[in-house]
Amino acid sequence: MLKQFYTQFTMLMTQGFSTKNEVRRPLSLGFSGSFASVLPVPRIQAVLFSLAVVVLAGCSGGFRYLDAPPLEFKDLDYGFETHMTTGDPGIAYIDQGSGEQTLILVHGLASNAGFWRYVIPSLSEHYRVIAVDLPGYGKSSKGDYPYGMRWYADQLVVLMDELGLQQATLVGHSMGGQISMHASLRHPDRVQSLVLAAPAGIEPFGRGAGDWLSSVITMQGVMNTPEDAIRRNLSGNFYRFNSRWEWMVEERTRMAKAEEMHEFAYAVDRSVDAMLDEPTTPLLGDISVPTLIVYGKYDGLIPNPYLNPGRASDVFRAGQQAIRGSVLVEIDRAGHMLQIEQPEAFVNAVIGYLRGM
Repeated sequence: MLKQFYTQFTMLMTQGFSTKNEVRRPLSLGFSGSFASVLPVPRIQAVLFSLAVVVLAGCSGGFRYLDAPPLEFKDLDYGFETHMTTGDPGIAYIDQGSGEQTLILVHGLASNAGFWRYVIPSLSEHYRVIAVDLPGYGKSSKGDYPYGMRWYADQLVVLMDELGLQQATLVGHSMGGQISMHASLRHPDRVQSLVLAAPAGIEPFGRGAGDWLSSVITMQGVMNTPEDAIRRNLSGNFYRFNSRWEWMVEERTRMAKAEEMHEFAYAVDRSVDAMLDEPTTPLLGDISVPTLIVYGKYDGLIPNPYLNPGRASDVFRAGQQAIRGSVLVEIDRAGHMLQIEQPEAFVNAVIGYLRGM
């Protein structure tokens, strides 16, 4: 499948990477964290990859937003009212619904709270639902913060403290899943349960792979990805991408012109390093809270198609075996963006699991 050429880091929000000699190619920092070991890509693979890029670029939808005005991060439209915490960094969040249980939705790499827009209405009929913009992303504060997986985990607890929440269920997608696992390990008394949606942090990465990926991911690549590559990279997150999700292309393309784009690119760059430097793969057996792992059957980013080709089911089944008592649910006709592509199935999996705890 051609979508297997597109990987996670470029994936989510269409990041581009450049090697030091400026040869651009998408990488698969599978929000899942799959770096088995890094080997040079054989010449024939590079040729095939280039051909695939040409083919997909030809049908990618072209350039629609070249002349569109900048979209400032503060003006992002999630479809819901957003609030801001009082501390530093300020954390923007959506707060919908009510109930005995609170779900905190944690987005993935280069994403934002708006990527939960299709599941918030249904989940909020049963629970209080809080969708966060991690610092450095979306409407939250950006700047020279110590971005990292553990730091983000601690920021979730800071948010809970401000909102007066003693416990919450953390629902983390991709990188958000890795952050949520760290939160459960660092603050087990504050995490009622985990829902890990196509999570990073289960698939192992060798040191060589991590060093190489860190060296090729640049802020300039994040900031300068053209619109056709954005559309192409985003399509790799789906079983079948269609025009319903064109808003993601427009959002990301216009964000590139925003005043805070440089700070956003810095957060993405540091987040990638942190995913590699703070792995959860060896810690899965230490997770003690009830855990659901839910994933799309056709996830094209996990496992990494270059470094660790295989099936998503094998990766997440290994995670289920490592996390004691965890439950595994596969969603058909879904890729990495399962909560967008199959929102009803995702909501049913979450509600079914939480009701059965």
